[in-house]
Amino acid sequence: MERREQERDLTTGDIAGSTHPADETARPAGPQSPIDGSEGQPSTPDPEAEATSQPLLTTGDAEGFHRRWESIQIGFVDEPRRAVEDADKLVAEVIRRLAETFSEERSRLEDQWGRGEDVPTDDLRLTLQRYRSFFHRLLST
Repeated sequence: MERREQERDLTTGDIAGSTHPADETARPAGPQSPIDGSEGQPSTPDPEAEATSQPLLTTGDAEGFHRRWESIQIGFVDEPRRAVEDADKLVAEVIRRLAETFSEERSRLEDQWGRGEDVPTDDLRLTLQRYRSFFHRLLST
């Protein structure tokens, strides 16, 4: 029973290994442009679609992880055991980075609350949409 209570209180900050406020240079992914590619004209923004199409990592982080994954796959031919070990480490690093991203966003909001500032409901809505998008992506894999 005690273990279940601890799991319930787990936050992204715990997973990321950080309980410190967000770094001022943290950069959450911005919304995607609401352009309909077929016509090139702005479409009616769909917050649901925007939240699910936002990248969860920065382009640089994602590209670096992809390069490392390709290297692991190539290495499998010569050293399969090492490739599996490296794949495990890489997946763990990606999970940690995702947790850091969400933890930074949450810390930024908590900092505003801690200073007595009102966080605009729209900011909270967008943050919740990113959580929902990530949650659904995790469950659909």
